[in-house]
Amino acid sequence: MEKDPTSYSLLTYAWVFLLSILGGVVNFMRKLHEGHVRAFNIIEFIGELVTSAFAGIITFWLCEHAQFAPLITAALVGVSGHAGSRAIFMLEEFLKSKFPGAKL
Repeated sequence: MEKDPTSYSLLTYAWVFLLSILGGVVNFMRKLHEGHVRAFNIIEFIGELVTSAFAGIITFWLCEHAQFAPLITAALVGVSGHAGSRAIFMLEEFLKSKFPGAKL
């Protein structure tokens, strides 16, 4: 049976979301420590979490398609959540290299 995005349980998505945003929180804290963001910049913090969650969900789907082991998938979801927009940019560059004529 082939899976699609609607065939995963809410618990699975909750774990993916949690790992992703935890990566985003760690990234925001790193930026805060390095002085790249202000401590009470709630809009940037929310933006970081949303971007991290998006990157984590995409990573989860790619890992599932590639049939990675669950622990590898979890680790990659957390790392891509931490990478946030950088992970999305890397995926975009990968797709551009595979499909040179495509408009992304």
